[in-house]
Amino acid sequence: MAHFVYIIQSELDGTFYIGESKDPTDRLEKHNRPHKGFTARKQPWKIVYTEEFNSRAEAKKREAFLKKQKSRQFLVDLISKNTNG
Repeated sequence: MAHFVYIIQSELDGTFYIGESKDPTDRLEKHNRPHKGFTARKQPWKIVYTEEFNSRAEAKKREAFLKKQKSRQFLVDLISKNTNG
């Protein structure tokens, strides 16, 4: 079953959040519902990037890699390449 790494962006302040899910659209809806946590404070969110993988393990590995980058510019460039290419 396919798994995805997704990047969502806060429409409030432009912050990025990286996650992994079988269904990024459903997960986005959960991020935008009332709840506690990081994504609750920066709603609303929109999906700006997705990558598909054959397994959850592959998706989790990619998610960890992206989170370790600690660079907003790295994410902006990744998203830009995806939308322009």
